[in-house]
Amino acid sequence: MTYKLTILGSGAAPGVPSVTCGWGVCDPTNGKNCRSRTTSCLEYAHTRILIDTSPDLRMQLLNADIRRLDGIVYTHAHADHLHGIDELREINRAVGTSLDFYAADEIVQEIKNRFSYLLATREHTNNISSCPSLIANPIKHYQSFMINNELKVTPIRLKGHNMPTTGYVFNDGEMVYIADYREIEEEAFAYIRQPVKVMVVPLTTVEGGKYHAGFEEIMRDIKRIAPQRAVINHMAVECDFEQINRMTPENVAPAFDGMTLFF
Repeated sequence: MTYKLTILGSGAAPGVPSVTCGWGVCDPTNGKNCRSRTTSCLEYAHTRILIDTSPDLRMQLLNADIRRLDGIVYTHAHADHLHGIDELREINRAVGTSLDFYAADEIVQEIKNRFSYLLATREHTNNISSCPSLIANPIKHYQSFMINNELKVTPIRLKGHNMPTTGYVFNDGEMVYIADYREIEEEAFAYIRQPVKVMVVPLTTVEGGKYHAGFEEIMRDIKRIAPQRAVINHMAVECDFEQINRMTPENVAPAFDGMTLFF
């Protein structure tokens, strides 16, 4: 069965260019350095999901011609990963019903606190002409669940960020998606049982920081998991596309908005 992964947005919270720093070290003549905030779309068999909903989601959906979804999984509740959630009302309108989203308990609570108006239930669909209609599905780390009885999803715990963060192992490891982190919890590696075809990992800055892994740390985890291909996502103005590309081995590449992989 073929997967399709589209990196709808490849940038960190400020985007590139940013209001404060402009292009930073990024070459403005290279279109791959123009980055919206991070959202990804994974398609497998008949199932299509989003991973996070960035504030730039409207244009990301338009650019990728996405009008149907089977669900959304959230990694954490920072605004650059969550605050495009209201844009899902257009998907509700297109499909004519509610959408399921999946997130750890603390993220579900944040969504309830910030976006209570969009919550629906199996028995009650919101008025999709005026607001989104989303059904919360709280998940637990290391407890797998299915979407459409086709895509197996295992949430894993990521450590070291400044709020709780969830990564995802799809179909026992055929794809691994890592969000903002400093390290992957040791228990998580036991749930990667299949050879990894694609791994997505974030690099906000090359040197890293208190709450984000740097280049050496992400390469450490790529080496351990040994994917056929790895994609470096979530890059800020400190990460020029060509510079990062020169630093990586052949099977590792920096992401760019609209990057599509079939595997």
